Amino acid sequence: MFDRFSSDDGDDRTDDYERARERMVRTVSDRVDGDRVLEALRTVPRHEFVPSDRRGDAYQDRPLPIGDGQTISAPHMVAIMADRLELEPGADVLEIGTGCGYHAAVTAELVGAEGVYSVEYGAELAEQARGRLAETGYGDVSIRVGDGREGWAEHAPYDAAYFTCATPELPDPVVEQVRTGGRLLAPIGTGFQTLVMAEKREDGSLERSEHGGVRFVRMRGG
Repeated sequence: MFDRFSSDDGDDRTDDYERARERMVRTVSDRVDGDRVLEALRTVPRHEFVPSDRRGDAYQDRPLPIGDGQTISAPHMVAIMADRLELEPGADVLEIGTGCGYHAAVTAELVGAEGVYSVEYGAELAEQARGRLAETGYGDVSIRVGDGREGWAEHAPYDAAYFTCATPELPDPVVEQVRTGGRLLAPIGTGFQTLVMAEKREDGSLERSEHGGVRFVRMRGG
């Protein structure tokens, strides 16, 4: 368990955050294979993406509320999803569900911020995420407000797409916006959810694999 510390002690808590973040990385390290993913988690300041009154809990390995009925995913889940997608520098990635922007920042560390395109249903959350990403050095991440089921056709095709919210099935527009050979990763289901990876074949069909039960907030819109 991580040490708790006050969220309002100012700059003198920088070292505390860094130590807590390093403990978080060690905690999740056995869940992933890629060193690049662990380095991304080590770099992104998760405490900057949670509400100020929850910063003392920022590096605990669990989801936290971020407002508007949404949550920031547990660090191990962010790490697992990034690891499964095997994201490479220069890739173009579609994220469905910006939330607070933390997952987008981790993805930006892996591919470059200019290659991350994120869709958020809630206008207020989207605006807050833009601000946090800009303040933490990820201002080139692109965010639009809209229904995630529609994806973001303007910047397609994508090398990968992932969902930070549960969907009953992979929406056709998002599948169509991923290039042949590209990957999609999403929590699939309404009650019980399964993390599903899908690779797009040349004929447009999907080769799917399942990666365990998960629990995410449901996708909004539609």
